[in-house]
Amino acid sequence: MALYLKRAGHRVTVFERFDEPKPVGSGLILQPTGLTVLADLGLLDDILALGSRIDRLHGADASTGRTVLDVRYDAQHGGRFGLAVHRAALFGVLFRAAQREAIAIETGVEVEALETGERTTLICGNGRRAGPFDLVVDASGSRSKLRRSVSAPCEPRPLTYGAFWASLGWRGEGFDEHALLQRYDKASVMIGVLPIGRPEPGAEKMAAFFWSLKPSDAEEVRARGLDAWKERVVRLWPQSQAYTSQIDSFDQLSLARYGHHTMKRPVGRRLAIIGDAAHSTSPQLGQGANMALLDAAALGHALARTLNVEAALDAYARARRWHVRIFQALSLAFTPFYQSDSVALPFIRDRLVATVAKIPPAPQFLASMVAGTVIDPFKRIGLEETRWNFGQNPGHDTTAS
Repeated sequence: MALYLKRAGHRVTVFERFDEPKPVGSGLILQPTGLTVLADLGLLDDILALGSRIDRLHGADASTGRTVLDVRYDAQHGGRFGLAVHRAALFGVLFRAAQREAIAIETGVEVEALETGERTTLICGNGRRAGPFDLVVDASGSRSKLRRSVSAPCEPRPLTYGAFWASLGWRGEGFDEHALLQRYDKASVMIGVLPIGRPEPGAEKMAAFFWSLKPSDAEEVRARGLDAWKERVVRLWPQSQAYTSQIDSFDQLSLARYGHHTMKRPVGRRLAIIGDAAHSTSPQLGQGANMALLDAAALGHALARTLNVEAALDAYARARRWHVRIFQALSLAFTPFYQSDSVALPFIRDRLVATVAKIPPAPQFLASMVAGTVIDPFKRIGLEETRWNFGQNPGHDTTAS
């Protein structure tokens, strides 16, 4: 967001709660939506050099080996693909761009509230007042405090399931470097391996490894011991030992918690709310970072083509309304089939959904759902989807530094 604003000639200050800017989390997939925004910012080549091209998402039942998820980007024409990246890679590309633009960044600042008049002042945790500003953009995540200043704020509803995550060295034997692979035990267990390329140029290739569980069960899992947990993982997916063998302590695993909320209108007076602060959900459809990038592009383009801040905020809200609502609804609907205590839903998933998914137009719909384009997110923003010829050769190494 700061890049869009600075390049449009605005004076920009980024307030960061950490003592130094840094990424949080493991891996993610940049979909054609997010890649289009990075192309719009002139950063596509930088991120392609670090990530791992993803052509399909494949999941199988852990006990029978039956395929229950098989989504391929090429089910739709246009040469689409996903790009799996370490969060540090995406952070580094954006942070270095911000440094090149000489964008001011103040660290160790916890923003608590807003004071809005003709302009807006930030009220910080230490009592400091920063500003005034013509516009505040809240990108503080699902625990945002600033959205409380908007009428009828919506707080996230905690989801039952979260996940243990770890970034580990890539081990290719038995794994597809161009696929997200998952194994399921009903809907209560999901194990995944996602190749995420390199966190920075010259680093080793890595994979994001994850195991779904209820955050409320995490302490019990830890109490039983690491060896017991690893034995259960390997029993369900023997090949995963290539990754569990790299884990020597629970300290290597981050516990992710998820919540679901969708703001009806992510704007207030001289305030725009983007990313997880405006809408959060489970990572089941892999849209989180991409939705945030689309929000930033929508707001940046709205400010560039309107006469004042109020008109830009209204244009931003309208541009993102239906895309956000549809994908939030899809995520809420699909998540229980893969992360829940239900017995019936995984039974339906394994037998009915997996069969129907092979019959046109289901493959095309699933491809567009994963790509983030069930509804066109670009037209209302003022973007055209970027199409690439990059990496069409299956042997092309998209993670070369």
